Amino acid sequence: MKSTQTLRLFLALALGSVAAGCTDQPADAGDDHGGGDVGGVIGDQEARPTDATGTYELQSKFDLATNAPGKAGEVVNLIIAMTDDPDDPTLWVLDQAISAMPSGVLKTALQSAKPYVAGFLNDRVLDLAPDFVSTAVQLAGDFGQMAKGFGLNERLEVTGAPGAYTSKLTVVGAHFKIDNVESDHAFADHGTPDVVADTVGLTLDDKGKLGIGEHQIAVSYGKILRMGVDAAIVPMLEPSAHNLGELLASKVNCALIGQLIASAVGLGGSSTYASACTAGLNKGAEYIYSKIASIDGTALAFGLAGTAKALDKDRDGRVDSLVTGAWAGNVSYGSTPAPLAGATFFGARK
Repeated sequence: MKSTQTLRLFLALALGSVAAGCTDQPADAGDDHGGGDVGGVIGDQEARPTDATGTYELQSKFDLATNAPGKAGEVVNLIIAMTDDPDDPTLWVLDQAISAMPSGVLKTALQSAKPYVAGFLNDRVLDLAPDFVSTAVQLAGDFGQMAKGFGLNERLEVTGAPGAYTSKLTVVGAHFKIDNVESDHAFADHGTPDVVADTVGLTLDDKGKLGIGEHQIAVSYGKILRMGVDAAIVPMLEPSAHNLGELLASKVNCALIGQLIASAVGLGGSSTYASACTAGLNKGAEYIYSKIASIDGTALAFGLAGTAKALDKDRDGRVDSLVTGAWAGNVSYGSTPAPLAGATFFGARK
């Protein structure tokens, strides 16, 4: 009996030692990279590609917080102007309506009565434009957010042979992340030409480090922002709208405004003022667009060179994907180039 108890005690101690040994074993033992699984292959057994030829889809992200052109701020101020007067937003709408009316007795009468009419309309603002102020504030914030950071979608075409690669990089669209909602938009869908950088040097070393040589790209900043407004911001604020004019019209009851103006002025029919209201909103939207377009007087120019880690996930010797990509260089907009910060990219074979 005593020998049986001794055997049980020995087994318990032995099993305890094994368990303790398993617990003390480092979780990443054998992984020299200390980062776990990279691309599905671990540590020193990671496959290193030898062939970079092929076509890749890239996405680059740029942080322009300190380099965004000042004219973008002018657009934000225009949007804020819709809401910064005590009688706004109806005063702003009224101003646009008056501006859109043809010269004549009705326009003169409404202009003379504007202070009274604006206050009269603003007393009914919850009936006339209940969401206008919040929409304008959101629009201004989203535009400012987009102007300071956006992405470019690119196509990288690599030709040649190891040690003698060359590449062509084509910017084909824009990527926006606004209020954590991401979307991609092709230049071709918005009448904007692709931007091409030809004969760009490219290297791939035996450690899997891929280098993209120095190159220049110049994009139409205003066109990118216009694209973002119409295709990314406006649909988030009003799914049925496709542009600023439609967005503003969806937030203002021009028919009711026409009735109230006719009643307040005592001259002219409600349909005349309602039409002026609609035309005024479109005119206000076009004015904002004109300010966005004026940004394109000078291109937003990038001087870039990049590095990334090239992965061969299926071990066929060819690069499958590019990770931890970083751009170095500068950005300029009609002035001395400034260092570019926070510029990253990633990509995959097409």
